[in-house]
Amino acid sequence: MSYAYLFKYIIIGDTGVGKSCLLLQFTDKRFQPVHDLTIGVEFGARMVTIDNKPIKLQIWDTRAAGALLVYDITRRETFNHLASWLEDARQHANANMTIMLIGNKSDLAHRRAVSTEEGEQFAKEHGLIFMEASAKTAQNVEEAFISTAATIYKKIQEGVFDVSNESYGIKVGYGGVPGPSGGRDGSSSQAGGCCS
Repeated sequence: MSYAYLFKYIIIGDTGVGKSCLLLQFTDKRFQPVHDLTIGVEFGARMVTIDNKPIKLQIWDTRAAGALLVYDITRRETFNHLASWLEDARQHANANMTIMLIGNKSDLAHRRAVSTEEGEQFAKEHGLIFMEASAKTAQNVEEAFISTAATIYKKIQEGVFDVSNESYGIKVGYGGVPGPSGGRDGSSSQAGGCCS
């Protein structure tokens, strides 16, 4: 399927916070409570629409335009580690990467160890978008990915990203779209592979 842009995402956070569950809920619309714990993140992709344009989202482990920084609202230590994860992400990514802070497992509010206000405050202090979500019930999972994509798309429209440079984690779709300079760019597609 053709797309106007391809945005690469990363999902980061402590083991067991629900990174793979968020990915599975977004890409496959299902929850799998029991699976092997992953240290990094699994690969996934899905098409979304922003401003009536098809946008392909790919979840990777490097070179991303967007990141989901995830903690478990029932485990204080996962919240306490956010600053370290954020520093790592910003060291290895472009300065304009859009980062969404997600307090996952909101369906377990009765076991809450981190308040919504604390999440909001951390996001505000670090220039992040914030949302609580539940990979189990699908609450705000779609919204987290779409909101991040909309913010990336807005940055493209404002000329923040050079879309001809794929190191920003953005690839112009097949057939090209007008870039910030008004020209068309669609010739940089990679040959072959399932993930192009």
